[in-house]
Parts: sequence; C-alpha cells; structure tokens
Amino acid sequence: MKNSIEITVKLFAQYREERFKSQTRSYPAGITAGDIIKDIGIDEDKLEIGVIMVNGRHVQKDHILKDKDSISIFPKIGGG
Repeated sequence: MKNSIEITVKLFAQYREERFKSQTRSYPAGITAGDIIKDIGIDEDKLEIGVIMVNGRHVQKDHILKDKDSISIFPKIGGG
C-alpha cells in the first residue's frame, strides 16, 4: 500500500487569493477534506467554508480522500 496519494486541489473565489487555482499535491494516505483545508491555510474563523466537493459530489470535512481524487473548496457566499 502506498504511503502517499496524489490529490488535485481546486480553490474558488477568495480562497485563490495568494494561493492557487488548481494544484496536484501529495498527501499521506487517510487524509480528510478538513486536513487539506488546514494544510492550504484557509482560516475558517475569517472565511467560512461553503461547499466541499470530491469528484463532483458534496462531502463533509471528515471525508477521507483516495489517490487521484479531486477536491473543490468553495467559500460561503453572502447575499441578499
């Protein structure tokens, strides 16, 4: 079994500021969506997570990613 997996991380809206739009990164096997959010430096106290999608499906922060998964992270969007 591999010790690391490749995950494509896609960021949207404000999350791209001073970061990136899309990047493929290596992570340890068993990493969760929440772990990736912390790893890329998103401060949830300042900007809430709106939607997390893995391979086009909505997931929660405790979702465990697999090799070659793609995670998309969207901030909560306010409006009236």
